[in-house]
Amino acid sequence: MFSKILIANRGEIAVRIIRACNEMGISTVAVYSEADANSLHVNLADESYCIGPALLKDSYLNMTAIIDVAIATGCQAIHPGYGLLSENARFAELCEKCNVKFIGPHYSVIAKMGDKDEARRTMKAAGVPVVPGLDEIADVAEAKAFAAKIGYPVIVKASAGGGGRGIRIVEREEDFETAVALASNEALSAFGNGKVYLEKFLTDVKHVEMQIVADEQGNVVCLGERDCSMQRKNQKLIEESPCVVLKEDVRREMMRCAVLAAKAVNYTSLGTIEFLLDKNNDFYFMEMNTRLQVEHPVTEYVTGIDIVKWQIRIAAGVEFMYKQEDIRFRGCAIECRINAEDVRKNFRPCCGRINLLHIPGGPWVRFDTAIYQDYMIPPYYDSMIGKLIVFARDRTEAIRKMQAALCELVIEGVCTNAELSGDILAEPAFKSGEYCTNFLDKFLKNY
Repeated sequence: MFSKILIANRGEIAVRIIRACNEMGISTVAVYSEADANSLHVNLADESYCIGPALLKDSYLNMTAIIDVAIATGCQAIHPGYGLLSENARFAELCEKCNVKFIGPHYSVIAKMGDKDEARRTMKAAGVPVVPGLDEIADVAEAKAFAAKIGYPVIVKASAGGGGRGIRIVEREEDFETAVALASNEALSAFGNGKVYLEKFLTDVKHVEMQIVADEQGNVVCLGERDCSMQRKNQKLIEESPCVVLKEDVRREMMRCAVLAAKAVNYTSLGTIEFLLDKNNDFYFMEMNTRLQVEHPVTEYVTGIDIVKWQIRIAAGVEFMYKQEDIRFRGCAIECRINAEDVRKNFRPCCGRINLLHIPGGPWVRFDTAIYQDYMIPPYYDSMIGKLIVFARDRTEAIRKMQAALCELVIEGVCTNAELSGDILAEPAFKSGEYCTNFLDKFLKNY
């Protein structure tokens, strides 16, 4: 097992990883920007080092600075968390070349699954169902003809995309060429790669993802699903497990395909296979996330497995102690992402000082966060400041528990989306579980 790990991230996920390491007896090294000098992860880690100014490109995306700190402090491994460098194949490769273990899959797998059209081709070859489409738009005219053949609407996506960027939905044929150009330019700016691909745009679908764990001994186990359909502009807001409308036979087949997908690329570490589920209970591969997910706590609650600890153990070569038949699912877990944003002003991000903070408590209530009273939220980073997670024996009780926790949560000094989350939970569509990825688009028009 590693004796010292560097956490190449910030905020709540850095805190989550540090806590896991503390429980495992592993020393931790934090890196931080000048804007994060007073952050919680900086104070919780055994050692902390400033690696640059506030902007991401000068600090948390500065690969050389991060690896230099890891080597200088004697770290055997780097945990990238999620976002930032977590799915950067070049960073993973640099870690390997510097003899520092990257806690995640091999860089070749990250590169392969990070290229969305390559991922589609790989999944098709493995027998995993994919959405009808073109693996790459090489000729706009040919792609336009193909779009007409499969029927509008279609969606243009960045091959190296993520986080909802480099995506354009095309409703009409006359808008196709403009949409391709806009998606490509946005992708080039965001990811340094302007390649885009085409898919049939499925409406009234659920976004269901499967959590897999794969060790270096060749064992691949699926830890069940998360329903991530409550989204705004492709950004998840509420996640839950299990997916209440997923039939048991469809669940088993989706789990089988998730394991098949991981084995097709010789995957190791934690990973998530994301599917779209339509009204006919047909599902299609969407993408593979080669990292720890923001919403991992709901899986931890329903399985009773600390998957962050296991991600670290697997990176150290430890065999996963569970077989598929050992996995037992219990109860229901729900997560609400708490963002510092003004919902009434088109979700404008908020920064500033937290004047008063009260965190809800009680059995099976968890708030993963890096904020504290008098903490100053900087304007440079993602607006998510916490994740409120609850667990109960059934979904009805879990919804009530989350509603109570949201009412108890007090964050004064900045605006948050906590009230919106409570209002969504009260909606009949959420209570029934029949909501789809387009639910919030309709709900917010009258909110």
